[in-house]
Amino acid sequence: MSNALRQHIETITPLTDQEYDQIQSYFTEKKLRRRQFLVQEGNPVDHEYFVVSGLLKASYINEAGKEHIIRFAMEDWWITDYQAYVNQTPAQLGIDCIEASTLLCLSSENKKKLCEVSHKMEHFFRVKATSGYVALQQRILSLLNDDAQSRYQQLLAQYPALFQRVPKTLIAAYLGVSRETLSRFSGK
Repeated sequence: MSNALRQHIETITPLTDQEYDQIQSYFTEKKLRRRQFLVQEGNPVDHEYFVVSGLLKASYINEAGKEHIIRFAMEDWWITDYQAYVNQTPAQLGIDCIEASTLLCLSSENKKKLCEVSHKMEHFFRVKATSGYVALQQRILSLLNDDAQSRYQQLLAQYPALFQRVPKTLIAAYLGVSRETLSRFSGK
């Protein structure tokens, strides 16, 4: 199993080898091809996923058939349909691979068990959830207050690697603009 998870956890809390061996025993590995779905709308969601390698997108397709990208996930990021995962309801989002991906899967049951036996992991997940809340709030406020060009500049400044890996049509869907509008912002 990849050492990427240990390095990721240790950005928040240090681990002994014994602690990490125990932690990784709660995860399973999954490999997906490009364009393969991880989560499909309407299906149950019992896992949260840590991205070891690759790139995924979580999206919602409205009644008119328009895709709205909720988020991307690349190396060292977590992804799932959190509403479905936490509430044990059918997925509202689809999650698929933009690139071939290797993921570490943590079931809801194993996450509960892991947090019961490891206060470090309970702390880790609390810190990750809080930072996720902050990022979500920033995104919502940006959508409410900033024009599309400002949102584009913020995304470019915060995640320049995405622009090298994600097709412009998907960046446009994330920003809520047309591909043509995005081309005007980027000059391409």
